Amino acid sequence: MIEGTRFRLKGWQQAAVALGSAVGALLDPRRADLIAALGETTGKPAFERVLERMKRSPEGRAVLLERPRVISANVGHAWDLPPNTFGAAYAKFMGSRNFSPDDRPPVRFMETEEVAYVAMRAREVHDFWHTLFELPTNLIGESALKVIEFEQMLLPMCALSVIGGTARFTEKQRRLFYQHYFPWALQAGMQCSDLMCIHYERHFDEDLKDVRRKWGIIPAPPPTPNAA
Repeated sequence: MIEGTRFRLKGWQQAAVALGSAVGALLDPRRADLIAALGETTGKPAFERVLERMKRSPEGRAVLLERPRVISANVGHAWDLPPNTFGAAYAKFMGSRNFSPDDRPPVRFMETEEVAYVAMRAREVHDFWHTLFELPTNLIGESALKVIEFEQMLLPMCALSVIGGTARFTEKQRRLFYQHYFPWALQAGMQCSDLMCIHYERHFDEDLKDVRRKWGIIPAPPPTPNAA
């Protein structure tokens, strides 16, 4: 059961929420609740496609069956794992930024439990992806990850986030993004495994390099002097 109140919206209501969320998120990209609402109100077909892919994948089916949640009570053991492991890398990523896995906003605009869980799962594994791809949480890093997420899930919100994010770049940031991060993200998103069909928590105790190799993940390379 996905906690929180969910709302069944009519077509015009969904459009109004999507528009309001898009405008609000552009004005204040830190509003995770608005970004989440935009993703839900524009992303139902995409999440339904992801759900069908997960049902066709053995590991994806296991995720749907168990419905793991990325919350402190479930992932806290990552802080105790050896430093070479995926779990320890995730714990370091979260701890160094004072992030909590409990901070994700609830799903509010998905009608069925299954699709609501897929939307919640995509939201909650976001920081796993930051860890695996070695992307920072600044505007450039988030925009690069949204490119990968769009390739993986075809969520309109991801494309809108890239457009909105790059509009806020300085000229130097824009050049760095399009010359360095954007080409890498296109390749990384196409080469890696289906990111929504991975039961990440089962792999916490595995070597970080091994899971990257297994899932075809290319970490973001440092910018070259010419790219900057």
